[in-house]
Amino acid sequence: MAAKTNGAPPLAVSSPGLAPLVVSPLAVSLGDPAGVGPELFAQAWADRHDAGLAPFFAVGGVEVLKAAARSRGIDLPVVRIRAPQEALGLFAEALPVLGDEDATVTFGRPDPSGAALALHSLTVATRLARSGEAAAIVTGPIAKSRLSEIGFAQPGQTEFLADECGVAHGDAVMMLAGPNLRTVPLTVHVALSQVPGLVTRDLIERKARIVARALARDFGLSPARIAITGLNPHAGEDGRMGREEIGVIAPAIDALVAEGLAVTGPHPADALFAAHERHKFDVALCMYHDQALVPIKTLDFDAGVNVTLGLPIVRTSPDHGTAFGIAGKNLASAGATIAALRMAGECAGRRLLQENAA
Repeated sequence: MAAKTNGAPPLAVSSPGLAPLVVSPLAVSLGDPAGVGPELFAQAWADRHDAGLAPFFAVGGVEVLKAAARSRGIDLPVVRIRAPQEALGLFAEALPVLGDEDATVTFGRPDPSGAALALHSLTVATRLARSGEAAAIVTGPIAKSRLSEIGFAQPGQTEFLADECGVAHGDAVMMLAGPNLRTVPLTVHVALSQVPGLVTRDLIERKARIVARALARDFGLSPARIAITGLNPHAGEDGRMGREEIGVIAPAIDALVAEGLAVTGPHPADALFAAHERHKFDVALCMYHDQALVPIKTLDFDAGVNVTLGLPIVRTSPDHGTAFGIAGKNLASAGATIAALRMAGECAGRRLLQENAA
């Protein structure tokens, strides 16, 4: 568990060496095999005992994983499996890999064959999570431009998962979580100039409800304390720096409080993430991408996890990209990948406990 920081309690909920309760293994999709994903999953397996990870298996890429492990000096035993359940009995001694699909890649140089493996791995892992054969899915980082060249139509993996699960894109909510902070961006990959027009009462209320339900179900936080930021500097300062707080954000907060949600705000974003403030909320719902991601990447860069809320399956991912520039050079930190695997196991375990209690 991460150490306390400036008096604020860490948000991690598991201890190294204590594996989460799961009855099915986690499914790992490799991401782009020319990036750092495969080597970090190999490192995570090597650190599985100290990290307290639930059993997981990779979908495809036996040779990719072996090469990635060699690049880090890891002795990685790999065993092919034909069904996910086999991973439970084999994980202690070898990394289970499902299927024969593979690619010959050069680290740092993505190509169509690697993209095809990444898409296959993502597709199969998602299907197995949906069927319950996998307890959760942990996705490696992809190169969206390469995937688009082979017919990948969605903007990213989150939208792909939403489509596969029959969930509207807007209801698949991205949360960034680390030992010290959780944040959710209300608007994500849009130009900053578009944000004011996209910030509506309906969007704030809908995402806050999804966040509250997900934190109760997957993180055991009920009621989850949600701090909602303002859009403008100093949260508008009573309308002198913008009126979105008065006309849009505050009314949404009032409506959510009337429903019984533990919501506060609008908070000035420049002060909300100070150490003496972070213990007052469980998650910050922020108005735009950088307002949410700058603090989490500053505080928890090597342990940040991207969690998709609002899906019928558990999905996590390390909060970093393919890092082609350092792939295969034993420079990338496995911290975020290990954190994503641990969090997936914890969330899947909580769902299982709730199902058994129902």
